[in-house]
Amino acid sequence: MFGDLFEEEPSLAPGLPCGPGKKAKTRDAEPPAPREVTHLSGIKNQGGTCYLNSLLQTLLFTPEFREALFSLGPEELGSLEDNNKPDAKVRIIPLQLQRLFAQLLLLDQQAASTTDLTDSFGWSSNEEVRQHDVQELNRILFSALETSLVGTSGHDLINRLYHGTLVNQIVCKECKNISERQEDFLDLTVAVKNVSGLEEALWNMYVEEEYFENDNLYRCGACNKLVEASKSAKLRKLPPFLTISLLRFNFDFEKCERYKETSCYTFPFRINLRPFCEQTELDDLEYMFDLFSVIIHKGGCYGGHYHVYIKDVDELGNWQLQEEGNKLTKDKFVKDNESGKENENPLTDLKEILSQEESKQIPVDQLGQKFLERKGISWNKKYRKPFGPLRKYLQSHSQVFLFSPDGNKISLKENYHKLQFGPDSQGQDLQSPSQNNNVQWTSEKLSTRLKDDASGSHWFDLNDSKVQPIKEKDIEEQFQGKESAYMLFYRKSQLKRPSEAHANPRYGIPEHLLNEMNAANAELQKRRAECDSADNNIDLHLHLASRYKFYNGALHPSLSRKESVLDLTIDKRKTLGDLRQSVFQLLEFWEGDQILSTAKSLPAGLHLYQTLNGDELTLDGIGLADGADIFVWNGKEVGGIDVLTGLDHEPVLLNVLRLAGYNEGGKGQHFTESQHIFPCSAELSTLCKALTSSRGIILMNSSGSDSEAKNWKVISEENMKKTVKTTGLTDGSSILVLDSHDQSLVNVVDGNLTAFTHDISWLQVKNLCRLEAEERLVKITATIETVMSDIKITAIRELQLEEQLVNDICLRPINRNGKLLSPVPEDYTVKEAELKMGSLLGLCHGKAPTSTQLFLYFVIGNDLQAVPEMEIVVEETATVKECLNLMLEKSGLPGDSWHLRRIDWCYEAGEALSEENATLKELNVCNGDTLVITEGKLPPKGFLKVPIWWYEPLIYYGHQEPIQNQVNGVTCKIGDLEVSSAGTSSTYIQTDVRLCYMGDVEISGKASLADLKIQAMTLPSFQEFSVPSPEFLRAWTVESKRPGKLLRNNQQQLNEYKLGGKAEICIEPLQKEESLSPSDLLLRVQMRIPGERDYYCSVDLLWDISKECTALALRQRLAAHYSLPVDKTEIAKHFPEKFEWMPISSWTQQISKRKRKKKQESLQSAPYYLKDGDIIGVKNLLLDDSKDFSTMRDDIGKEKLRQLAVEKKKSRQAEHLQNDVFSEGKVAPKHRKPEVALSINVGVFR
Repeated sequence: MFGDLFEEEPSLAPGLPCGPGKKAKTRDAEPPAPREVTHLSGIKNQGGTCYLNSLLQTLLFTPEFREALFSLGPEELGSLEDNNKPDAKVRIIPLQLQRLFAQLLLLDQQAASTTDLTDSFGWSSNEEVRQHDVQELNRILFSALETSLVGTSGHDLINRLYHGTLVNQIVCKECKNISERQEDFLDLTVAVKNVSGLEEALWNMYVEEEYFENDNLYRCGACNKLVEASKSAKLRKLPPFLTISLLRFNFDFEKCERYKETSCYTFPFRINLRPFCEQTELDDLEYMFDLFSVIIHKGGCYGGHYHVYIKDVDELGNWQLQEEGNKLTKDKFVKDNESGKENENPLTDLKEILSQEESKQIPVDQLGQKFLERKGISWNKKYRKPFGPLRKYLQSHSQVFLFSPDGNKISLKENYHKLQFGPDSQGQDLQSPSQNNNVQWTSEKLSTRLKDDASGSHWFDLNDSKVQPIKEKDIEEQFQGKESAYMLFYRKSQLKRPSEAHANPRYGIPEHLLNEMNAANAELQKRRAECDSADNNIDLHLHLASRYKFYNGALHPSLSRKESVLDLTIDKRKTLGDLRQSVFQLLEFWEGDQILSTAKSLPAGLHLYQTLNGDELTLDGIGLADGADIFVWNGKEVGGIDVLTGLDHEPVLLNVLRLAGYNEGGKGQHFTESQHIFPCSAELSTLCKALTSSRGIILMNSSGSDSEAKNWKVISEENMKKTVKTTGLTDGSSILVLDSHDQSLVNVVDGNLTAFTHDISWLQVKNLCRLEAEERLVKITATIETVMSDIKITAIRELQLEEQLVNDICLRPINRNGKLLSPVPEDYTVKEAELKMGSLLGLCHGKAPTSTQLFLYFVIGNDLQAVPEMEIVVEETATVKECLNLMLEKSGLPGDSWHLRRIDWCYEAGEALSEENATLKELNVCNGDTLVITEGKLPPKGFLKVPIWWYEPLIYYGHQEPIQNQVNGVTCKIGDLEVSSAGTSSTYIQTDVRLCYMGDVEISGKASLADLKIQAMTLPSFQEFSVPSPEFLRAWTVESKRPGKLLRNNQQQLNEYKLGGKAEICIEPLQKEESLSPSDLLLRVQMRIPGERDYYCSVDLLWDISKECTALALRQRLAAHYSLPVDKTEIAKHFPEKFEWMPISSWTQQISKRKRKKKQESLQSAPYYLKDGDIIGVKNLLLDDSKDFSTMRDDIGKEKLRQLAVEKKKSRQAEHLQNDVFSEGKVAPKHRKPEVALSINVGVFR
């Protein structure tokens, strides 16, 4: 009956996928957005989990629940890493809940994901897109947690916080015997129908008595007969946290349909439960509860959306309202209350009518009649158009008008409490809370409002991923309507929070989760920095004037494009002046003026447009986009020829058609086509003189369909003064030139071509068989249904070739770059071959592949640009090994130490075809693909092929160049930048990294790190070095061509390091044996030379960070190493890629007592991110009290450094947003799915 009762409505839950079965996905290409101004994190909606998100946020902002959950350590709950172990006892639900809470508190992201948590529930994707009842989830989740925590110190967590009891009593009127039954509860369910608010509902449940009398008598067990009796219920034990579920949804048995109660239902911010309790002798504070969470349901009984209003008890968020919005609301309210003409202020009219009523209350229907009687005009005629219907207007002014509980009557709000609880009501029987049991009910009790001030807690609206601050008055708007309160959460007023928890999201979180969140935040910050750089970097193509020539109205490269164009990557936030400086640094040989102009590649060639001026403007501001072309020249001429720039001189490439002789193929006349370039400002008369004789004419095609005569129009004499641009001719436009002798073939009437005796449908075929001295080109008439074999036979005949060649040659398309594409199967038609009319084909030696064969290109080696492609035809059922052997045989390569790789989108060797026995068809190798023959055999399964590098830090002596060794003639100075200044020779800026390639090692993944070192020592290049044992070698991974992660344990298996298939290792020689523990941090320490901007040689320092990794601890360690006083030692970390030093903050700085108690931040976190191999500079303040840590090399690096181009993200996952548009008419009835029970799967821990 209640199937799909809480199904999500896409229109009510923005950002959710509209289709069923779809799951919201995050974009992998970009890091998640950081937290917004509230400093609070939302939760992503998986498609229909807004009900789960609302409950999780409520539990998170219940500090006592959150801290009790965090108090359970791995020794009780287990570890998520052991989840897949068969004998491990892992309580995965509380562990995932701990991790989610830690992310919501500490991880700097706008919204957290609940995917891991719902996976621990055992939910499928169908569960995640199907919405359920949040009240049902509350009970099921608590049950799952209780089961998960059996046998731990948190076994009573739910009962301790949420368990209460109530007692039902029946009192016999005759013997006064009391029969009672006690019930446990975790939440109270209260009625909404025909009730004005929460207190009235509680009054009806726990104060008013039900009487058994007349025909409805009670059988007393003591009297053993039917007697009159009274039945009542009381709350016996109150929990610290009271959860109240509102029965908003009901079933109308008369109409046989479901409906949602949307009438006004008030609830207080603070409530006194003494009248409803069995024991009333305790202090008032024992019964006082404060509201701290309201889960709201928006929508109807067939669908909707949940969100939650939460009071920030610990003040973790930043509460800041939009003042402008508040000001507008205030101005509107003041404007509505301003005195003015009666016929212009409906608020005054309605207040006047209600104030004159004796009862101070009137039915809404009669209010419209009273308005008509008093004003002589109806509401609809006077005010409906500007203010809307009467009821809607009353509801929008809830600060002035108040509806009765049933929503049928209206009164002024200032008189409402006088009506219900005034002096006249004493002594009367009221159906709502009254003066009973010595409890004084006042308006303050009905709706107590805690004032917003600077020191108090504030409220937030947490709506899935969105978090925004609200005021308490916003909660009152949820008393009624389709968007109204559904669950209420109260906490005892006596519960006080410790001062340490105030504004401290780290409070109570265990150390392992703190470390995990710190590492995650560091990774997020790194990804955001990379994304920001990638988003703001643009690639500019610099075209150098010295490498271009000007002819045919445009610029053309005199060399290849690679030699004529330089690529420059720059931040678009930099200025044009910065761009000029970068260009000057790039082009050191440039002499004279240097002008930068925007350019664009057109079919005619390169054309120049605007000269860039305004060095103070940003590149983004002047409109330079990614991939823009910039021409570098003197602003006047190129190669001695003046170049005109701008739109008015843009060259246009026109196709000029002329009638050729009769085609013996039977299709009549055909065209000869040539291409000509003219400036767009050239007059048509200029075209006519250049292309025709004195009596010739030019026809222009008006529609672009060359094959129809009616589309050609003769250019008249009066139009000859028009320009190419104003006539509408653009690149690729066709014009037909008819000389005097050609005009007899056509019938020109009134400027139109009325008869046309040729067919334009043809293909071009070029003889590439090299049988003649020159390559002839013929045009073959064809249609889209012509078979390619017929075209080949016709081309052989037109080219006058020997017909016996028909079985030894094939047709191959030629692309615009002149490259021969794969042969076209001869049984294909022109349409099936996807050829366009006018395409160029080459008649080449070789046979076309059959339908079961593949035509493949292949190249040899890694430098794909320098090696010509070769071709081969293989069966699609051939294996990778068979294909490789055929390619080796054709290329003449000896040996079997080769393997095949695909070519990636960068035209580089990519993924290896590792399955030698798999067929090409199984590996999805397609016709026309390019494969790369790469030297070296692929390692067997389970083995790693690891390149080994020799790494030795460079040693500086004063300002001299570092000492360099060459190993095997192969030296790689990573990060060196060669720069020069005016009048000086080139200088190398060193980044202290030198790697020398030694060779490759093939080793099992199960081998240890010591085995890898031993095998590396057997390489021929290692024979020049004397290394006693593997303990004298230190191993690093190579990341971005620099030493990355230090590999510590010699006995650890290589698989445990998770090196990956493309891992590279660098080996560093040591002077003595070394055995690093997991807590040792390896630093390169160098002492600054007093009086000079340089350092002594660096030394390796091992620092034990097992106790702490703080600035003070590091300073003490370095002071002890150099025998210096701690307070006279200053330290800084070097960032070689930026040529910057970051001082590590002084431990003597003044801090408050409160902050002194707080644990100092680890140097391994932001902003230092201290790791193995970092360079630490040490300064002796007794000899050098300057604050500068930089050197001359740093100065040169900062002045001349050009950032290396960050590889551009070429493809990004497109974000498909689907918005359902609902028409104003009737919506088709929605098919209701059967109800599916909500469940959470929990393991057995008893």
